[in-house]
Amino acid sequence: MQATEQTTQISDTQTDFPASNRSAVLAGPVLRHAGPDRIVLWLAVREPLKLCVRLSERDHPARRLLDRALRDAEVTRLRIGTHAWLHLVDLRLEDPLPRDTRLEYDLGITATDGTSWIRDWAPHLCPDNRERPGFVLKSRLDRILHGSCRRPHHPSGDGLVRVDEELHKARHLEDVPALLLMTGDQIYADDVAGPMLHAIQCVIHQLGLYQEVLEGASLNHSRELTSLDKAYYHRDKLLPESEFNEDLTERFFGGVRKPVFTTANAGNHLISFAEVMAMYLLVWSPEPWAMVTPAEPVSDEEELARYRREQEAIDRFREDLPRASRALANVPVYMIFDDHDVTDDWNLSALWEATAYEHPFSRRIIGNALLGYLLCQGWGNQPDSFTDLLGQCQNLLAPQKDHHELDKTIQDELIDQLFHFHQWHYSLATSPKLVVLDTRTHRWRSEIRRSHPSGLMDWESLTDFQQEVMGEDAVIVVSPAPMFGVKLIEMIQRLFTWFGKPLLVDAENWMAHRGAASVMLNIFGHPRTPKHFVILSGDVHYSFAYDIRLKHKRNSPEIWQITSSGIKNEFPNHLLEWLDRLNRWLFAPWSPLNWFTKRRRMRIRPRLPEGREAGERLWNHAGIGDVRLDEEGAPSAIRQLNTGGGGTVFHRGREE
Repeated sequence: MQATEQTTQISDTQTDFPASNRSAVLAGPVLRHAGPDRIVLWLAVREPLKLCVRLSERDHPARRLLDRALRDAEVTRLRIGTHAWLHLVDLRLEDPLPRDTRLEYDLGITATDGTSWIRDWAPHLCPDNRERPGFVLKSRLDRILHGSCRRPHHPSGDGLVRVDEELHKARHLEDVPALLLMTGDQIYADDVAGPMLHAIQCVIHQLGLYQEVLEGASLNHSRELTSLDKAYYHRDKLLPESEFNEDLTERFFGGVRKPVFTTANAGNHLISFAEVMAMYLLVWSPEPWAMVTPAEPVSDEEELARYRREQEAIDRFREDLPRASRALANVPVYMIFDDHDVTDDWNLSALWEATAYEHPFSRRIIGNALLGYLLCQGWGNQPDSFTDLLGQCQNLLAPQKDHHELDKTIQDELIDQLFHFHQWHYSLATSPKLVVLDTRTHRWRSEIRRSHPSGLMDWESLTDFQQEVMGEDAVIVVSPAPMFGVKLIEMIQRLFTWFGKPLLVDAENWMAHRGAASVMLNIFGHPRTPKHFVILSGDVHYSFAYDIRLKHKRNSPEIWQITSSGIKNEFPNHLLEWLDRLNRWLFAPWSPLNWFTKRRRMRIRPRLPEGREAGERLWNHAGIGDVRLDEEGAPSAIRQLNTGGGGTVFHRGREE
């Protein structure tokens, strides 16, 4: 079937489903924040709804802690299409909720024929034998689940299903996770399977998600994306290119004309706001998949074989969605972006930034992904930080909007504000304190050469981070990229950077920029720094854990680098085996190569994963990270839980 034929098939599909076969709710609720005085929920619906809420203790369901209709001020309604709205619920409580008690919540949809509750319209969100979702407000963070990199068409299982299993097995309060941290790449906007792109287009059509005018591209409108001769696997030819002449090294390695987007998988790169929003609906809920019609919209033999392989993986992903969405409804979920939430190598260097943001088409693509992140991820972490931006979103997505196209001027102005917004990072007043870093939009740009990798945070942001943690006894830090990674891989990245090709090896690590690395290491050495640093990271598609101390410092803080990646992604296994072995040989404790690293001031002891050969340090299975913390905020157990069962415990190893 040709791409143009696929467009006809979508347009011939019935727009509205019979009421008996459809739910008013498209996705959610996702439990985004839970505190004694505040509950934050995200959901997507077909039409504006009147909602009511109930809160109760699980053991005393008849004794309601709260039972009333939600006020208009507690629900932000944003229309993203003819038949699609976001409902952002921010419920402030007058009477504080009890801690360390199993609680349940319910959302009711009020209509003329009565009120329907979650058990009626999303029964898959309710734990087995329960009438409604639930959570526990922990007085301290004693168990944290964390992970990154959820790529729908990867052949592995979904780590969110393992989260659901852990919630189901938690018979005792100490086994209930305090929260779930999703530490980057919750979606892959730049790496989309053919069947997922087809599903996205079906959802856009069925819901009438708002389209937009495009500028600086070979097409003028987002509606044209489905009518291209080659609408699948060839979007990289649509994406903008830019000419630059940075230095002789760049010319030597392949000419002066470079693509703005450097990802190797840009053939189906998301472009429009509608595509981004449809992607979020499809990765968080089984409901939108009812709108997807079977199709094979490619004719090339190799592309058809690829499409069918991807279809098998997407079908398995779809089967797991009810349990994945149940996990997101039954534990507080906090998120932060990394590159694939927007595009690969997002803000990697000053040269990349100048190239991408000066082109109107690439600027719009990045802006649409960031707008989707704001509405589906960022807002729920700390709603008070986004009041002004939500007001601008309401201007763009006005409830009274009866046409099918975004206003270009308002959209461009909002995107410009997003690029200048500096509050994506956040902290939670938990015990211990949780500090989540934005390592994407506060870059410390290289002064050596614009094409060299930027520092992951600039001096001002690192100073703010230092002030945030000073005086705390213990702190949990979320850094999407590991602060302390595999030294051999970092050296390879450094070598490619020296040759002027950082994009080929994703040369983004804390040690790649001298200034950022030095300031971060100085923070650890400050006399008022916390006694315990637990650093949670993802990004790399494998998992590991290090115990770290400062050399020549009597009162060194205890630092743990704990990396879990990916939720649904893995590193090429054979390559990782060799990198692991070479790293152990080249950077053994006696090796002089250690003096060429910025970590020579540190003592780093890799933890060894149970079930691996002696000395091996890296664990390469999709799943979810699991950290248990003692009363002082130090890890008492570090585990990686595999999809499909099993996993490993990271045991203390010998010092490097």
